[in-house]
This record gives sequence, structure tokens and C-alpha cells, in this order.
Amino acid sequence: MVLKINNMKFKKVALSLLLACSIAGSTQAQSVNNNGESEKLNSNATLDELIDYALRNKIELRQAHIDQEIGERQIASALSGWFPQINASASLVHNIQLPAMVIGGETIRMGQNNTSTVGFQADQAILSPELFQASRAAKYIRQQNNLNIEDTKINTVVDVSKAYYDILTSEETIKIINENIVRLKRQYTEANARYETGLVDKIDYKRAQISLNNVNAQLKSANEARKYKYDYLKSLLNIPTAEDISLSFVNQSLESNILLDTSELLHIANRVEYQQLETLQEIQKLNTQYQKWSFMPRLGAYANYNMNYFGNEFSQLYRNNIPSSSVGLSLSLPIFTGTKRIQEIRRSQLEEERIEWDLKNLENMISAEYSAAMASYRSNMNEWRNAKENMDLSEEVYNTIKLQYDAGVKTYLELMTAESDLRTTQLNYLNALYAVLSSKLDIQKALGTVETTL
Repeated sequence: MVLKINNMKFKKVALSLLLACSIAGSTQAQSVNNNGESEKLNSNATLDELIDYALRNKIELRQAHIDQEIGERQIASALSGWFPQINASASLVHNIQLPAMVIGGETIRMGQNNTSTVGFQADQAILSPELFQASRAAKYIRQQNNLNIEDTKINTVVDVSKAYYDILTSEETIKIINENIVRLKRQYTEANARYETGLVDKIDYKRAQISLNNVNAQLKSANEARKYKYDYLKSLLNIPTAEDISLSFVNQSLESNILLDTSELLHIANRVEYQQLETLQEIQKLNTQYQKWSFMPRLGAYANYNMNYFGNEFSQLYRNNIPSSSVGLSLSLPIFTGTKRIQEIRRSQLEEERIEWDLKNLENMISAEYSAAMASYRSNMNEWRNAKENMDLSEEVYNTIKLQYDAGVKTYLELMTAESDLRTTQLNYLNALYAVLSSKLDIQKALGTVETTL
């Protein structure tokens, strides 16, 4: 079960608030870092090196950092209204007919044929609900962007770890299959030699040939699967599939990494998804507050300076300047807006109520996810223990039957059956081991305890 906060929901609330507040290889694989420089993945990279590389280069993480920078620009844009807003304007008018006025019963035309004005005005907001709200919302929007990055980091660590363990399991699987091929080739040679000397009929070495063919086909399939798994890991690391990477499996005992403290209690507040929704709730509360503050007056100060030019002849227009200037305060108070403000307040309160239910639903989903992950881990641990015991038993059975076959006590069919059982239990053991490691990571993610810093 994968839990994700709907990013569109956050963006809808956050952006609407900001808009309301806005005032007008041995090869080395390579990637490109944020400075445009080539970055290299070490040869024989360990799991920690892979995670560190992915945290710097994964495409989703780079996009999350870009989203964070976009958020900073949106915040800065919204808060820029606290600075003086300076504007310039200019006009040029040619009167085809001068305006006329009737004075004392006579019609008198007044003015000049040409007029031009160049003006400058500075406005300073003093009391503005939009700007107050923008200042308060900035903290939560930054927090939400940081949580989005943290959520992406957690998913990156889990995905890279699973991919690494999957490749390690594949490498071990191929190693086991190769060992089986060596063993089957030796058995085929022995069976063929016995047939040539007349000790047995051709059935035994034909069976050996069939088993050898099957294992060779299994090896080819395993190699193809391994290639895909490497390509998938490259996609997580943002490395082209044409590049080669080499991994280190030194001191990587899968069994040593499977244990987990199953008594650790679930704290839902540790989950990034829950923190994201709580932050979204705070932003929605601010939006409700903004709608209430929309009843407040807007107060601002202004100063302007105008250069006025008049003249009947255009060539003489800009010779004489008659300036004008003024300073003052502007006050606007919304009185009646057709109940729009009341409706917006109620709508925002309903959005708050809806997020409350989202939090409750998320709590239930996280609890269910944790329960499912824990059940899967315990089940996989039982499967692993059983597979380990079966592998040990089948190895013992094979060794015994091999000695008996060499002594002529057991038939070749019994030897082939024992060899097939051994190979099956070995592969089952590896699959069970990977399942335990994968479910352990799922529990850590459910608990919110995945480390994103090395």
C-alpha cells in the first residue's frame, strides 16, 4: 500500500492563497550535477554510495528542489507588496477641437492644441489583509515544500535499497545456477562414461542432458532478469542505460540485515504524509482567516509628481513644464459584495472540515499499511526460516544420495530428483530472503524511520 498526499490539492490551496496575497565503468557511470558538471558514480559502488548518489541525482528529487525554488519565488512575489510600488506614466494629446465652456452666455474654447504629461507615482501599502496573510503563509508553504523533498528522499532510499538487494539476490541466484551447471556437467560426464562402458543404459545420461539443458535455460533467463534489474537501478540513479555500473557486494550479508525490532510502536505523526496534511490544514486555516480579514479596510500612502506640457505648436510643446505633485493617503472599505465574502468564508471552513476527515482517513490508512507490512514481514520471516531449513535438508539429502549413487545403491533418477530439489530450495531460500528484506523496508517506511541522511 502506498500513501501519498495529493500534491494537486496542496498546490490548489497554497497557490490560491498566494494569488490572493499577491500584489499585482571498470567503467564509471556519469550524470550531470546541478552546476552542469559531470558527476561520477564510483566503481564497485556500495549501497550507501548508491543512495548518496541517488539523493543528489534522481530526477524526481531535482524536480522537488525546483518546486521548492518555485515556491520561494512565489513567496517573494507575494511579499513584494510591502515594498513601495513605483510606476511611471506618460500621455500625449492633440486636440482636434478644443473643449468649450459657456461663460456669461458666451462660448469660450479653453486649453491648448497639444498637451503632454509625464508622471511618477509611488504607493506604499500600510494596512493590507492580503499582505498580512502572505507573511503568515510563507512559513507553511516553505515547510510543505521541505516535506515534499523529504517524502521523495524516503521513497528514493527505499527504492534504491530494494533494487540493490534485488540485484544482489540475482547475483547469488546466478552463482547457484552456475554451481548446479558444473555439478550437472560432471554428472552427465559420469553417466555418459558409465553408458559407454556398458554399466547402464542410455537413459541416465539422457536424463542428465535434459537437466543440463533446463538449467542452462534457467541461467539465460536469470541473466536477462539481471540486466533489467541493473537498468531499473540506473533509472533510479538517473544514469543512461547505455552506461555500465559495477556494484560491490563485499560484506553485504543479506541474513545480517533482516532482523527488525517488531516491538517498536507506530507513531503516525512521524510519517511525512501526515505532516504534509497537517501543514495543508494550517494553510487552509490561514485561507479562512484571510477571507474573514477581507472585511478590513485597505490603507495606503501615495506620492506623485507630474510634469505637464502645453502648447499650440507641437515643436514648442516641451519647452515649458508646469509641474504638479501631491502626497496623501488612500482608504478603501468594502461595504457590500453580494454575500460573496460570507460564502467564501463558509466554503473555506468546509475545506477545513474536509481536511479533518482526510487526516482521520490517513490515520486509518497508515495503521492498515503498518499492519500489512508487519504481517508480511512476519510471514516472510517464517517462509525464510522454512526455506533455510529445507535448503539445509535438501543439501544433506543430495550429498547422501550422491554417495549412495556412486556406490551403486541409488538410481540416477533419485540423484536427479535430489539435485533438482536442492536447486529449488536454494532459489526459494534466496527469494524468501529478498522478500524479508523488502518487507523490512516497508515496515521502516510505515514507521517513518527511514534514514535519508548518510
